[in-house]
Amino acid sequence: MPNREARNAVDLDDLYRDVILDHYRQPRNRGALESASIAAEGFNPSCGDEIQLSILLEDETVSALRFGGSGCSISQSSASMLTEALAGRSLADARELSGHVQDMLTDDGFDLDQVDLGDLEALSGVARFPVRIKCGLLAWKVLDQALARAAGEEPREYDDIPTRITSN
Repeated sequence: MPNREARNAVDLDDLYRDVILDHYRQPRNRGALESASIAAEGFNPSCGDEIQLSILLEDETVSALRFGGSGCSISQSSASMLTEALAGRSLADARELSGHVQDMLTDDGFDLDQVDLGDLEALSGVARFPVRIKCGLLAWKVLDQALARAAGEEPREYDDIPTRITSN
């Protein structure tokens, strides 16, 4: 019989898998946002995932987000989770959270105990599968493009995941 720590790790993996599948099967905030302040899209050439984000900004706050696109359960769930996590946050908070999620997926030294990511922590398991990391990052890189433009900055270009601003 596995020890308690091993059972809890398995239970946590199951919980994370359930959260991701729930967002894939019942995506939150899917569709266009007609009154968007800014929209951006991205494409993962390694697997064909596509994400479009529409963001409504009011007084330096993300008041609404919607996403569209197609792809695997990881990319679509990540986008759904992003829209839930960022609604109502300031631009600065949204950018900080995006950085934490991206670090969680790409930095082996990232300490989950140091940052409260809520349900976004479910994406941490994606880091164990290097070919799926870009799937989990796609929506967040698109978000970075949009938020940089909203802040009056030149959006960063990514070599591995093409993104672009589609309106602002």
